[in-house]
Amino acid sequence: MATGISGGFGPCMSIPFLDIQRQYASLKDEIESATSEVFREGAYSGGPFVDAFEAAFASYCGTGFAEGLSSGTDALHLAVRALGIGPGDEVIVPANTFVATAWGVSHAGATPVFADCDPDTWTIDPASIEKRLTKRTKAVIGVHLYGQPFDFDGVAEVAERRGLFVIEDCAQAVGALYKGKRAGGLGIAGCFSFYPGKNLGAYGEAGGITTNDPAIDERVRSLRNHGSVKKYYHDEIGFNMRMDGIHGAVLSLKLKYIDSWNEKRRVIAKRYRDGIRNPLLKFQKTPDWATHAYHLFVAVTEKRDRFKAFLEEKGVFPGIHYPVPCHLQKAYAHLGYGKGAFPNAEALSVGCLSLPIFPELTDDEIEAVIEAANGYAG
Repeated sequence: MATGISGGFGPCMSIPFLDIQRQYASLKDEIESATSEVFREGAYSGGPFVDAFEAAFASYCGTGFAEGLSSGTDALHLAVRALGIGPGDEVIVPANTFVATAWGVSHAGATPVFADCDPDTWTIDPASIEKRLTKRTKAVIGVHLYGQPFDFDGVAEVAERRGLFVIEDCAQAVGALYKGKRAGGLGIAGCFSFYPGKNLGAYGEAGGITTNDPAIDERVRSLRNHGSVKKYYHDEIGFNMRMDGIHGAVLSLKLKYIDSWNEKRRVIAKRYRDGIRNPLLKFQKTPDWATHAYHLFVAVTEKRDRFKAFLEEKGVFPGIHYPVPCHLQKAYAHLGYGKGAFPNAEALSVGCLSLPIFPELTDDEIEAVIEAANGYAG
């Protein structure tokens, strides 16, 4: 992942997939002030700065509770455990997602069962979920892929008929809206990653869970803190998955800017959609009920590697998310899936390419990406 810029503008312009230093430069004084408070208080693990972020984030997502954690992977893990899901149980997971979505199930001792995506929206297909259900199925994890909400009502309709939980993987979707409601407030729990490159990023590893269920919230608070709600009294075997105070302070500060940053991402995405007219490229379909957060702006083309090389020759450095679908990962070979199991996810994995999109992109850089994409002839 590129995080800096080499060269200048004009013919030597070099446009990275992501440049997190630009954001830091715009917030440097505020960041240093916020983190200095943590140093002065000595509140490094949990504590008042994490508490403040949790309260603000719950309010932002429209949920009763939010708990800060050490990563988005841990959020998925604890959400599954907090629902009482474990060995012998199955959880439906989309095949086209970052593998951490499946890790959360596996870490809890349950089995991920993969489902295909919709060919146009690229999010989990409710019809595919229906085909994967068994007597052991306990939950479905839907992923708001690239920042676009999945069809929650479609998934929930399947889940409700079978008495299943619906968990949201919101790792890429802080601020995304489904029918006017924020991601993280739709299902039984919302799982967030605050990895530095995310729309709302910490300066290190961090994550969180949102929920409206007080029992789930209490269980997560216990599990993240060595199975303890009272110091030195441990009710169950737990984990050390607390959020750091510095991350809490940084995220509280950045939360004030997230809506404006997301709006800038949407403006860039619209310029790409309006300006890139290359028939060799296909973009993610966004239904009317979805407000995309555009953590990623993904194009699909038949000769992805050739397209990537062409862009790099033009000074545009894209990313790839994700080149191997979960069901074909070596780590899950024991589950017995083979090529052809989920054709839509597999087509996406070999054709996807992520164009640069972050709020600090300049007009010249945006136009250069559009020009380069339009110049590709296959």
